[in-house]
Amino acid sequence: MITIHPNLTSTSQNAFTLCDKSGFGEKKQGIIIYSVYETLYLIENKKAIGKIKLKKNEKNNYLVFRDLRKKGYIPKAGLKFGADFRVYVKNERHAKYLVHIVNEKDKIGFKEILTKTRISHSTAKKLLIAIIDSQEDITYLEVDWKKL
Repeated sequence: MITIHPNLTSTSQNAFTLCDKSGFGEKKQGIIIYSVYETLYLIENKKAIGKIKLKKNEKNNYLVFRDLRKKGYIPKAGLKFGADFRVYVKNERHAKYLVHIVNEKDKIGFKEILTKTRISHSTAKKLLIAIIDSQEDITYLEVDWKKL
């Protein structure tokens, strides 16, 4: 069991083992730093103890994070790429996907999809659009360039 401190860090040996084995957290200066989503996921799955509250606008991101984790992927923050998450396949060094999350009622313009696809392509990743419906089910659309 890992104890996660209020600043979303841990120094326990279990935290380092879980980071190496399953990609939870990031090692920095002798500690493991967790995202809000990683922390909540670990607490929900009884691998850690700690307290955390999601902000209202973080719920959809957590739903996608949890779904991707259950499918065996490793989602990490994607802000550097203008995405909600970058997603790794286990044991791979580079992210395979950039994920953008939308509600089924949201409207997405062609230019926005084109921009996100171009960024994904230029960083050697595929774009996944995660669409969350009113029952909180998630559908993923993969968008990629096609050279003809």
